[in-house]
Amino acid sequence: MTLDPQLLAVLACPKDKGPLTYLEKEQVLINERLGIAYRIEDGIPVLLIDEAIKWPAQN
Repeated sequence: MTLDPQLLAVLACPKDKGPLTYLEKEQVLINERLGIAYRIEDGIPVLLIDEAIKWPAQN
C-alpha cells in the first residue's frame, strides 16, 4: 500500500518536527537525523513518539 503524496508532503516527525522519508517496501516513515522509524499500519502512519523504533532496524 502506498501513501498519498500530498499526505507525505505535510507529515513531520512528532519528536523534532522535521521531514520523514517514506520506505514503501518496509511500510515505515524514517527520521534519519534521530535514527528512528514510525510504522504504517493499514495505510495509517503511527506517529507516536513512544511507538518509534530504532532505525536501521536491529536484527
